[in-house]
Amino acid sequence: MHIRYARRRAFIKTPERKRQGFLFGQGTRMKRVAILIDGGHLRVLAKKANHNYNPDYIEKVALACAEADETVLRVLYYDCAPYVGQAKLPVSGNNHQFNGSDAWLRELAAKNLFAIRKGVLKFRGFKPKSIPIANRTLTDADFIPDFEQKGVDMRIGLDMANFSAMKSVDRLILISGDTDCIPAMKHARINGLQVALVAFPNSRLAPELLWHADFERHVAWPTP
Repeated sequence: MHIRYARRRAFIKTPERKRQGFLFGQGTRMKRVAILIDGGHLRVLAKKANHNYNPDYIEKVALACAEADETVLRVLYYDCAPYVGQAKLPVSGNNHQFNGSDAWLRELAAKNLFAIRKGVLKFRGFKPKSIPIANRTLTDADFIPDFEQKGVDMRIGLDMANFSAMKSVDRLILISGDTDCIPAMKHARINGLQVALVAFPNSRLAPELLWHADFERHVAWPTP
């Protein structure tokens, strides 16, 4: 990793007296970090890796993203509560009720260092389960609801801008695959903050995101 390489280089160039302080944890300052998690992005990756996505596991993932020389100031989690509402099914026209609970978000918010930023989940209708559509009589079971998160990337950007202005952290650790975060990443770096972009096993980040990050941090999935 780039961080470890930089640390080794500093070790070589440091005078003997300071080297000893470095070896024993003296004369060095812990990096203050904030961890920003795009919940929709993390959920997809965790479920693809066959992990049970719940508040306890989200906490483990967040803490696994921090390194030994970092102190976590806060973990900011961005997501939407489940959609609650009624819609007509695409074939039969029957009414369908969507129900969900945000109790798991409240449980996550109660964990140490966590803060929740909630966007809004919009229902955009129904879409076919598979394309091309089967050449047969269709039923409601051939369609799935189409939801869209609104306001999540904006909230991530606002928090990154606030950290940049307040200088309350040295480094931002970002878990997201959304290129809409790039302007906020650029703003943070211009204002002196480092941005570490988290990559999990068997996942790839968009090159555009990596271009505007200081580090690509590879994190293994924690044991449940």
